[in-house]
Formats: sequence, C-alpha cells, structure tokens
Amino acid sequence: MSIASVNPSTGRTLRTHREFTPRKVEAAVSRAWAAFGDWRARSFAERSRALMRVSAVLGRRVDPLARLATDEMGKPLAEARAEVEKCRLACAYYSRRARSFLADERPPGSPPWSRVVFEPLGPILAVMPWNFPYWQVFRAAAPALMAGNTMLLKHASNVTGCARAIGEVFSEAGLPDGVFTTLVISSGRVAALVADPRVRAVTLTGSNEAGASVAAQAGASMKKGVFELGGSDPYIILGDADIARAAEACAASRLINAGQSCIAAKRFIVVRSALGAFEREFTARIAAARVGDPLDPQTQVGPLARDDLRRELSRQVIGSVRRGARLLVGGHPIDGPGFFFAPTVLTGVGKGMPAYAEELFGPVGAIIPVRDEAEAVRVANDSPFGLGAAVFTRSRKAAERVAARLEAGAVFANDFVRSDPSLPFGGVKQSGHGRELGPQGIREFVNAKTLWMR
Repeated sequence: MSIASVNPSTGRTLRTHREFTPRKVEAAVSRAWAAFGDWRARSFAERSRALMRVSAVLGRRVDPLARLATDEMGKPLAEARAEVEKCRLACAYYSRRARSFLADERPPGSPPWSRVVFEPLGPILAVMPWNFPYWQVFRAAAPALMAGNTMLLKHASNVTGCARAIGEVFSEAGLPDGVFTTLVISSGRVAALVADPRVRAVTLTGSNEAGASVAAQAGASMKKGVFELGGSDPYIILGDADIARAAEACAASRLINAGQSCIAAKRFIVVRSALGAFEREFTARIAAARVGDPLDPQTQVGPLARDDLRRELSRQVIGSVRRGARLLVGGHPIDGPGFFFAPTVLTGVGKGMPAYAEELFGPVGAIIPVRDEAEAVRVANDSPFGLGAAVFTRSRKAAERVAARLEAGAVFANDFVRSDPSLPFGGVKQSGHGRELGPQGIREFVNAKTLWMR
C-alpha cells in the first residue's frame, strides 16, 4: 500500500510513500526496545549532548524543513521556519533542564531513609497530526528522550515527507539506531502497536475521535497515555477592553496556520457594550488578510491541508448562517486550484449553531454576544472542550477573576494563547489529559519510584 503527499496549494500529488511491511515494523519495534537498554543507561550529560546535536541539525536545516512543511500541508513559509526554530529551542531547553527536573526527591515529611527516583518507561509510541508537523513531534520527543525513553513515530499520512525528514534529523545528529524511529504506516495499524508489550506508553495529538480510540486501546493494555485533542478556545472581550489590541490579537490567533490549530482563538465572546467596536475592528483585520501561495512571503493565510477539511468548514458556516448567524465577511471556498477558504467572520452566533458547539478548524471566527462578564464565563465553559482561553480587559483584577473561573488548561490575558517549552501544555474535558512541556511534561513518561533504604 502507498501513502500520498498532496500539495494543498495545487491539489497535485507530491510523492507517494510505500507503507512499511509488518516485518519492517516488527524490526523497528525490536530496535527501539533494544536501544532502550543502552539509552537509559547513558548519563544525562551524554543524552544532553546528543539532543544539542539534534538542535544544531535543526538549525542547519531550517529552510529545507520549512519548505517541506509548506509543500505538504500549506503552512506559510515564514510560519514553517518559525516552527522549526521552536523545535530547536525545545531541544536545547530540555538538554539543559532535564537533569534538574528528574533529580531525586525526598518529599517533605518523608522518612530520612527514603527518596523518590524517576526512571524511564521504555519505547513510547507517538501518534502525531499534520498541522504542526515538526513541533508536535519535538515537543513530545525532546523530554521523552532526555528522560531515557526511546520513541516510535506514527505521523499523519499527509505529512509523511516531514515524518521521514524528522527521522533523518535524529540520524544526522548521531543518535543510536532505534532511539527515534519513523514508521510509515496507516492509522489502522496503530492498535497493534499500542498492544505490543514492548511499547510502554502512548502520546497522541489529534482529533477527539482518534484520541478516544487510542486512549481506549491504551487503557485495555494498561498503558500510560498523554492526549492533546481538540479545542474551541473562547476569547472573552469585556466592556473595558482595549478593542484595537484585542482585535489584533484575536485576528492573529484565528488566522495562524490558516486557522488549523487546536489553540487558535475560535469563539469570540463579546460583552454587548464592546460588540459594535469589536465587530468593526476584528472584521477589518480578517478581511485584510492576504490569502495565497504559502511560498510568497506576503501571504498571511495559506490553504487548508485537505479538501475534506474545507468541505467540513463550509458545512459549519452554511449551517450556522441557516440557523441565524450573520456573515460579516468571507464564508466560502475560494475558486481555483488548491484548498483555499476565504477568511470569515460570523456574528450573532448562538446555541444550536455549528459555530457555537463545534471546533472550527479553518480561518473562521465566531462572535457570540453576551450581556456581561458572568454570561461570558458561562458561555465560555459551555463547551465540551477545555484547551486554552483568553480574556481582554484593562483590569488586572477582572482578568484574574475570569481566569480563575474558566475551564481550560491555559488562560492568557490581553494576548493570544501559545505554547512555550518552559510551561505545561494540555487541556481538560474533551481536550484531553496529561501534560506536555515544562517540568510536568518530562515527568509524564517516567516511573516515580519510591526507594526505602533504612
């Protein structure tokens, strides 16, 4: 069976990749298991040097890696370069910090002859999505490898070229064979890997459907899992907000990666006293965004990654308008080659509309009017998702008050939600469980072992 990479700017096939045979997958798992024994025995200093070499390779290969991501999933070239650079920084961050994050501990009040040590689990299966084809992988791999685990990558099929390139980065950096391995397989073969006793844990970023399926498989095998799933991030604009600043941040978040981000702003919950001004400012910024060839440095919004994603987004917009939402700009696929969708703003969005309840994975913003702060918080939490959220207000006290009541893994004030290697990242409710990044991220895939040495 072959897997095709399609250029979403043109709709043309870039390359086909031959899927790994069962024998080849078995050999890869065996190598990951064998490599684990040696890799876990290496000192933090040795692993740190190896990861710094990975960081250096990423630095040297920024341009070709960025071009590959742009070709395979349509990300504007400037965004793709920034993504590769962020991966480089994450490798450097964990290279420097892993030893302190995993240092032995003696909890307060514990017996003087006891301590807690942190030991790696073994090969980790990473099931990763296409929207940030490098960052999603490296934010999982950097801490997992520094902790002494090995990793098997099952990437999204439409970015198989990126998946292979990631494997080449680790190889060029001189990591031992089997420490990091890219598997070219279809999603139907993930269950067998999860069940394999040599695979000790799973990390997945992707859709809720994929996450629920793999989480059930991991649970059946008593495997630890970290799952970062969908999001419908609410951005609350209170009556005292700096509207120009809020509109700028909201538009930037909504349009990054053509709106194909779990932590992109999606629902704009606006107190009525600020509604008119926000609608004007936000819509003007969305309407002015330049859509086009992602290789053009002037392009701000590229294509959606696949045509089925564009059709689903169109369904959500049409369904919301039919139920009473008002279209302020856009709202339609763009004619011509590729999978482009016009940047869109809907207002008057309310309960019962797709734009209210569903994740909009594309350049579509949904404005939801509310009476006051209390209703804004209620509407923000009226969602199955809980990944990120933001609040815009000139009052620090109001920002703290609202943040404390929002059901989300991260809340930003007067800025858009993003991830950083130093801070834990993840969600609640249907947005998943477990954390990546920060000290919490590296401790997800270790055994916190109690030692009692009297």
